[in-house]
Amino acid sequence: MDTNSTAGRQMVLGLLLSPASSHIAGWRHPDAISNAGWDFSDVLGVARSAENAKLDFVFLADELCAPEGNAQTLSRDPVVYRFEPLTLLAALSVSTDRIGLVATQTTTYNEPYHIARKFASLDHLSHGRTGWNLVTSYVEAEARNFSSSEHLKNADRYERAEEFFRVAAGLWDSWDDDAFVLDKSSGRYFDPEKMHVLNHHGKHFSVRGPLNVLRPPQGRPVQVQAGSSEAGKELAAHYAEVVFTAQNSLESALAFTLELKDRTEKAGRPRDSIRVIAGVQTIIGDTIEDAQAKYRQMQELIHPEVGLARLSQLLSFDVTALPLDEPLPEYIPETEAYKSRQQLIIDTAKRENLTLRELYRRVVGAYGHRVVIGTPDSVAGELAAWFEAGAVDGYILSPAYLPEGFEEFQSRVLPLLQERGLFRTEYTGTTFRDHLGLPKPERDQVQVQHPAQTAAAV
Repeated sequence: MDTNSTAGRQMVLGLLLSPASSHIAGWRHPDAISNAGWDFSDVLGVARSAENAKLDFVFLADELCAPEGNAQTLSRDPVVYRFEPLTLLAALSVSTDRIGLVATQTTTYNEPYHIARKFASLDHLSHGRTGWNLVTSYVEAEARNFSSSEHLKNADRYERAEEFFRVAAGLWDSWDDDAFVLDKSSGRYFDPEKMHVLNHHGKHFSVRGPLNVLRPPQGRPVQVQAGSSEAGKELAAHYAEVVFTAQNSLESALAFTLELKDRTEKAGRPRDSIRVIAGVQTIIGDTIEDAQAKYRQMQELIHPEVGLARLSQLLSFDVTALPLDEPLPEYIPETEAYKSRQQLIIDTAKRENLTLRELYRRVVGAYGHRVVIGTPDSVAGELAAWFEAGAVDGYILSPAYLPEGFEEFQSRVLPLLQERGLFRTEYTGTTFRDHLGLPKPERDQVQVQHPAQTAAAV
């Protein structure tokens, strides 16, 4: 990993590549591109700006359904429309050169062979720049798009996700790196000793293999995860290399990072094998007052109807008929969907004594992530403080709107972080793993079947 003069490390910085999934009303800003008006040239323009800024990655979030609600409410929600992320990633992979490309794919409504094959192909197309954000489909409405009336319980989704990842990892190891000899004189296309048939038989999947794609240039895509429930943290400790998190205080961020790295070490992996990346939305002005005015302008664009609908979705609890100027009810039932995000919202509402109106603006304004409002100097200072305290390894930038929201950060804050030695000025490697300082995994590094599963299969 790159070094700096004080801590011997530099920030990881990524960019959420969506004009509307960060701030629900961002599309209404006069300078914003809206989702449905966003064509590939716009997407590519932002991705290339991120690459010119030497960011580690861009990130494509995804859900396999439109937001829930009646047509009147949905008509105000821009996230009803998204590009399919792997299709978009394929286009970006051959249109950019160095930046990492991360996309969300669910383990609940996919099969391991499909995911392994697609990401292996994309890793080759991009020359080793892909990352897989593994999710377990926390949105219950997705079930109804896949011939199911009921969404799996949290524990069941994570049990399936663990086996799913281990099967995908085994498929990526179907071939040695030098298996394909292409010997024209003898007619030998590959060395048969360097092909490995998976023959996996587990609780959720039976997959023979081998994968009909060469081993990915990175060995496997960088493994990303965002779940912060107990099951999510345990899965991350065993397999994740980057973890996205939503944190709103230095104390909670530090506690989360220390706990996750303790769990990682307990799982038999080095503490530095995982990078904790917090979401952040920056609002930048010439003065503090100017920045605060910009923030108020953005917040006033949030329509109450869509704000309450989105908050209800995140809480798995209907708040649409509750008084706007009173706090949340004392009791909200625990959800099987957005467990960690639900708790974050409840904790924030109680800690800051927020009314429902204040809460929906806070939550849907940045999707529960931290908002940093200030001058370029103060924003750079706040980002540096969390990083230097060890609370985060970096940030995923979630501008309120694109492209200007990122361009302002790039031109006014990023140079200050570079002056402090906290972020690179040039790429020093070519793959996403190079950017993160992560080694290429050896073959068979992930045990495909636990001993208990192997015995059951026999």
